[in-house]
Amino acid sequence: MATIAFEDLSPGTVIDLGEAKVDREEMLAFNQRFDPQPFHLDEEAAKRSVLGGLCASGWFTACLWMRAYVDGVLLDATSQGSPGGRELSWLAPVFPNDVLRMRLEVIGARLSRSRPGLGLVEIVGSAHRGDECVLRMTFTGIFGTRA
Repeated sequence: MATIAFEDLSPGTVIDLGEAKVDREEMLAFNQRFDPQPFHLDEEAAKRSVLGGLCASGWFTACLWMRAYVDGVLLDATSQGSPGGRELSWLAPVFPNDVLRMRLEVIGARLSRSRPGLGLVEIVGSAHRGDECVLRMTFTGIFGTRA
């Protein structure tokens, strides 16, 4: 039985999702397969870019956050998926060996008007390197109620 339900995700709730260290080889493999731009694959091209060095695809960073969200919330929740979001921002480049702290904050929650037993939760997800926010996204999660 899931521990986290709609009722546990009220506005103002903040959940620390832990840390993820950016593994260079894992990052490069992802970049090669899904975002093979030169500044994501080639050290010299990356140094010449506005990013200043070999860095992660923003999609890789988002995937690191998603893994932390799955492990920290969704595997023990009444989650029923997501209809999407309205913001995804890569605020700073992420480099190999960076340690990112993942968190989420609930900014809105309401019961579904059309589907009894479900609630919609508006979430801001973020990843931070020290005090610097490197990733921010806002999306809606669908969670079952306890009733």
